[in-house]
Amino acid sequence: MPGFGITLGFTLTYLGLLVLLPLATLVISTASMSFGDFWAVVSSPPVVAAFKLSFGASIIAALINALFGFIAAWSLVRYRFPGRRLVDALIDIPFAMPTAISGIALATICAENGWIGAMVKPLGIKIAFSQIGIVAALVFIGLPFVVRTLQPALEDLDKEVEEAAESLGAARRQIFCKIIFPSVFPALAT
Repeated sequence: MPGFGITLGFTLTYLGLLVLLPLATLVISTASMSFGDFWAVVSSPPVVAAFKLSFGASIIAALINALFGFIAAWSLVRYRFPGRRLVDALIDIPFAMPTAISGIALATICAENGWIGAMVKPLGIKIAFSQIGIVAALVFIGLPFVVRTLQPALEDLDKEVEEAAESLGAARRQIFCKIIFPSVFPALAT
């Protein structure tokens, strides 16, 4: 294939410089430490705080995205309404925007003088540059992944099974808990 060698070489060089070199440096510097030194660094208060913030914000954002992503995907798959195509397109905005632009836009909107920040400032809530802002950014970036993962699973659900359950006297909650949720849970868990 013409150009394969050059593109492969460029790709491997790029990958090596941006990914493998920093990872190798991290492994080498960690390997030269004793276990006691390593544990002292990993268990230091700033590192523990970073772990708590990262994992805590990620779990909260994942739960928010699971709930609202399911609702959005369900609405887009099951209902036809005016503006449906617009909502469908708006969900993909985080895919189209570079991450840095998304971060700058969220920080600007949620700052104390921004649209959202100005509304919540009298309530004593600070969004930008806080844990709430981190969760908001994770929700913004993660929601399209949840919706786009759930949509095919919801489209593959057989409505006849739901209708059969309903004709046998199952309530909507039973249909959801026994038929719909178990069918889409793998996609939702992803």
